[in-house]
Amino acid sequence: MTIKIKEHEYALLNEIAQDSLVTQANLSKRLGIAVGSVNWYIKRLVARGWVKVSHLDRTRLQYDLTSDGMKIFTQRAVNYARDSLKVYGGLREEAKALAAELKRRKIKSVYLNGDDSLMDILRLTCIEAGLKISDLPEGCILETDGRGYRVREK
Repeated sequence: MTIKIKEHEYALLNEIAQDSLVTQANLSKRLGIAVGSVNWYIKRLVARGWVKVSHLDRTRLQYDLTSDGMKIFTQRAVNYARDSLKVYGGLREEAKALAAELKRRKIKSVYLNGDDSLMDILRLTCIEAGLKISDLPEGCILETDGRGYRVREK
């Protein structure tokens, strides 16, 4: 069962995991939310059993993730990694199909127009497929639209 967690809740869990002595004022600055909102979210995390609050003295508090809080925090990180791998796998398959199509069309050299992680995947795939990466935007130009690849020929 996956438990839904709001972005600010996750950010608070992350900050608390990094520094159990962090103040609500510092959390407010780091996360860019009002101190009152930080207080509300912390109370919500305590009520959910994800954070434990201890009084160090009359003005200082210590926040600790409970085992359930650590589980939620870790679950989110694992879900993110799993989802990222799915996206990577899909882009890798798309890049392989594109490289195979270019080779079928007897294209030997491509120019990669862009410099992001999608283009890094395509660059490695083209090299593996034996396509030469050109320094000049001539002939076959490969680009990304942020979600996949496209071919533009000059």
